[in-house]
This record gives sequence, structure tokens and C-alpha cells, in this order.
Amino acid sequence: AFEDKPDATRSLSGKQLQKLKNLMPNLIGGAADLAPSTKTYMADMGDFSKDNYAGRNLHFGVRELAMSAIGNGLMLHGGLRAFVSTFFVFSDYTKPMARLSALMGVPLTFVFTHDSIGVGEDGPTHEPIEQLAMLRAMPNFHVYRPADATETAAAWYRAVSSKKTPTALVLTRQNLPQLAGSSKEALKGAYILEDSAKEVPDAIIIATGSEVELAVGAKAELAKEGVDVRVVSMPSMDVFEEQPEDYKEKVLPKAVRKRVAVEALGDFGWGRYVGLDGTTVTMKGFGASAPAGQLFKKFGFTVENVVAAVKSL
Repeated sequence: AFEDKPDATRSLSGKQLQKLKNLMPNLIGGAADLAPSTKTYMADMGDFSKDNYAGRNLHFGVRELAMSAIGNGLMLHGGLRAFVSTFFVFSDYTKPMARLSALMGVPLTFVFTHDSIGVGEDGPTHEPIEQLAMLRAMPNFHVYRPADATETAAAWYRAVSSKKTPTALVLTRQNLPQLAGSSKEALKGAYILEDSAKEVPDAIIIATGSEVELAVGAKAELAKEGVDVRVVSMPSMDVFEEQPEDYKEKVLPKAVRKRVAVEALGDFGWGRYVGLDGTTVTMKGFGASAPAGQLFKKFGFTVENVVAAVKSL
């Protein structure tokens, strides 16, 4: 259960973690000096140190590669379930060890927050663009970018129940609304969040994370003009690809060629889903330094722009 009010997925993830720590006494982890920001500090669980081996919070220091290696080591030791955490833009530093997690079949959990240009004033150095495509490109690696509390819970469930596949949770700094249509179907990687009234939709808008609300808003606007679209939330491409063909066809029927993908990161990898006849509302370059709201407008992440993208097809 969660409150029906806007919240950042990093905060919702933090609330999940506080529940999980009680359900899983073997859960151990921490962050690269960013626990207050990534919301990964387990309350009342103590800090691991030479004086306190019972502590379950690990302070790794600012060394993301070593942190990820230690996470792998904890998992390989057996009995423990580990997680590591940093800002998403610094996932670059975790990559060699994340790759080894995938290669070895070690289901380590990576909690990556501040996941897009929504970071805002820290500017382009701290705004991830290409990192999502990098992690999605890795074999045996699940990437979840949830849109609200329900999807965040599904992502955590996937992460801690995975047997052989590491999982990255990619989470927002800014608040997002709770979506009426979100459901545990998120466990399948993608699902119909809001369907068209027509059996065959006029178009399909596919979105992830903070951009799902834009897709929902665009659907409502298009309906006023007699355009009937389906909204698909796709928190995890990798998990969706593992679903049976008939489920994939049900969510994204091949006959519907008018498709728009909306994601405030680079567009690499979206071609598979939008095809030759579709388009994307994505980042085409690096970000900028300004409040998140201003940046989303500047780079075209608005309901109006998603509506225009659909109408352009």
C-alpha cells in the first residue's frame, strides 16, 4: 500500500527497501557515498564495520567499480542478497563489474537514481543520456525504469527474486503521479496501461518512467480530436523481450505501424519498437542546467509535443 500522491521513484524505492529489509534479513547493501540521495539507507540496521559485522548498511565511498565488485563478491559468497547504488550517470563506472554480474549469472541489484535531464540544475555532466541504451544492450541484464509506486514495487520484486540475472532500477529525482492504469503486469516488462476504445488503436504511444504521464496526457488530448490511441508502459525492454510471442503481439500488434516512443534519454534501441513508420520523442544531444520543469519543456517533453508526434505519422 502507498499514498496516492506524486512522489519520486527514488523515494518510492526507498520505502520498498524499508519493507524488504524486514522481510529479507539477508539483504545487505549501500551506496557510493550517496545513500541519502539514492534513498538506500536501511533504517535501524546499523553500519557494517570492523567493529560491527552485524551492520547491514555498507558505506563504499566514492568508488563505484569497487562497490560493484564487492556486491558481486557478497552474492558469490552465498546466503546474502546484495544491492549497490549511485546516480545513474555514474553507472558508467560500474559497467565492467555489472558486465561480470551478467556474465557470471550473479543477480546483484543496482539502484540508479537521478535518471534523466530531470536532475536539473546539476547540468549535463550529471544528466544521463546514453546510459540506458548501454545497460539494455548487455546480455543477461534487466533494466527497469518504473513510472510510479506499483511499477517500482514490481521492479524490486523482479530484482530480489531473480536467480541468474542482475537488475538495474533506474529511478527519478523528481515527483511523478501515481497512475490509475499501472498494475503488476509491469512484471512482464511492458503492458497496456490505457487502451483504445477501438479494437485496433489508431496509434500506440510507448513510454517509460517519468514520461508515461506525458503519454497518458497525450492520449486524453488526442481523444478530443477523434484520435484513439493505446498507451503502453514499458518499464523493462529486456523483460518484455522474454515474454511469449502472443503476449508481445497483444501489447504491440504488428499491424499498428503508427508508434511513438517517449523517453527523456537517447533514442538508441527504440527502432525495434517504433519501426520505419514510427518516431520518437527523445534526447538528441546532451542536457542543460536549469530546473527540471524548464528542461522538459525546452527539450520537447510536453503533452503538446507528444500529440504533435502522433499526428505527424
